[in-house]
Amino acid sequence: MRIGELAEATGATARALRHYEQAGLISSERASNGYRVYEERAVVRVRNIRHLLAAGLTLDDVRVFLPCLDGDMAAAPPSDKGLSVARERLAVLNARIAAQTETRDRLEAALRDRRRPTTPTHPTR
Repeated sequence: MRIGELAEATGATARALRHYEQAGLISSERASNGYRVYEERAVVRVRNIRHLLAAGLTLDDVRVFLPCLDGDMAAAPPSDKGLSVARERLAVLNARIAAQTETRDRLEAALRDRRRPTTPTHPTR
């Protein structure tokens, strides 16, 4: 199938598919006209990649799952390595959320502590 067909079948964009290919997560052959041609099994692989990305993993994280990207990932038990990667990503996300929360709280405090004028003002443009 061509890239547009794979995109339609998986909900991914052609750009995302090229990115996945560049990252080594999917592969294609080239037709005589230069078009990318993917095997039918690429549909399952791309859906699994998108599922992992939607869960918060990065493309680098997804590489750990290469051995199982062609199967039913939802039904298969997770590997120890996969769980470790997911836990590491969760820790990174929690740290980022904590940092953003601290920044938000400082900004809220600064705005709260500042005397507000009785009429709203707008910054100059």
